[in-house]
Amino acid sequence: MRLYVGLVHYPVYNKNHERIASAITTFDLHDLSRLAKTYGVKRLYVITPLEDQQELAGRVIQHWTTGYGATYNPNRKEALELIHVCAAIDDCVREVAEIEGERPLLVSTDASVERREVLGYSQAAGMVRAGRLILLLFGTAWGLGEEVFDQADCFLDPVKTDTDYNHLSVRSAAAIILDRLAGGHPGGS
Repeated sequence: MRLYVGLVHYPVYNKNHERIASAITTFDLHDLSRLAKTYGVKRLYVITPLEDQQELAGRVIQHWTTGYGATYNPNRKEALELIHVCAAIDDCVREVAEIEGERPLLVSTDASVERREVLGYSQAAGMVRAGRLILLLFGTAWGLGEEVFDQADCFLDPVKTDTDYNHLSVRSAAAIILDRLAGGHPGGS
């Protein structure tokens, strides 16, 4: 499987639809790295241009991969080793291309809007199973900035329910989506 995941902290929107850089949460680092490891993701990128946030992520990763946490909880070490911090999405795309020898298909998630080039879960899961190189982007805060959508090759169908409420945490949305794409039973809606 050639699936990479990016957790985007910039550019994203706040609740007033202003473009911001969101703060990294240690919950996201722990939970998303464990999720990525469980579903065979090759690398989890944490994307932020903010140096203090990069340093925070670096300290957490170091503690669990080479510090005391590495011996205290080897399973957590194995998961957090998947995390790489990048300043921008372009840096991640370049790194994946260097690793894999080709540019990844940039697939964006978006809970709020139906987009033109939408991939259904069955189609996306088929691409993952067929070995298509994919960098799947998740937004933090109130969603990805419009410039991310401009970069994306296509959009994954939003997670839909029978309610009007649609404010999942990025950890919850990522769990649902990765299970649909790489969980062995594709095609959920």
